[in-house]
Amino acid sequence: MNPRRRQRLLAVSAVLLLIGGGVGSMLYALNENVDLFYTPSQLLEGLGKDKVKPVPGQRLRIGGMVVKGSVRRDPTSLKVSFDLVDTGPIVTVHYEGILPDLFREGQGIVAQGTLRDATNIDATEVLAKHDENYMPPEVAEAVKGIKHVDPNAAKPAGTYR
Repeated sequence: MNPRRRQRLLAVSAVLLLIGGGVGSMLYALNENVDLFYTPSQLLEGLGKDKVKPVPGQRLRIGGMVVKGSVRRDPTSLKVSFDLVDTGPIVTVHYEGILPDLFREGQGIVAQGTLRDATNIDATEVLAKHDENYMPPEVAEAVKGIKHVDPNAAKPAGTYR
């Protein structure tokens, strides 16, 4: 092989190797920051056709409705736990910190954290909807079948709000 051709071949190979390494590094970094969204039903039954379930320690986001009467607060710290439900199973979320002002029982929320076991999540962040009309699209799709009674709608006729 001609020395000039060999030199060009080595230069092109080196450039391709560097580009491949850069692309591989970017894909690896992006993969580390992906948090898949689950509902309580998807968490326990699996996601997709293959029914893929997350493994303990995996980072994820979970959305659902806070079960009424399920919020439990530790009186000596900021630890709080509550149950989430969509259309079936219940998942418990454990969180340490200040909950959003709009957090209430019977409301849709999204929690981000790591899976402790099949039905428990250690949340690092809890997000509540910002008005009465907004719900993340994934949560809205998952909770279509849940009937939620507005406490203000049950007032007798003739009373003012």
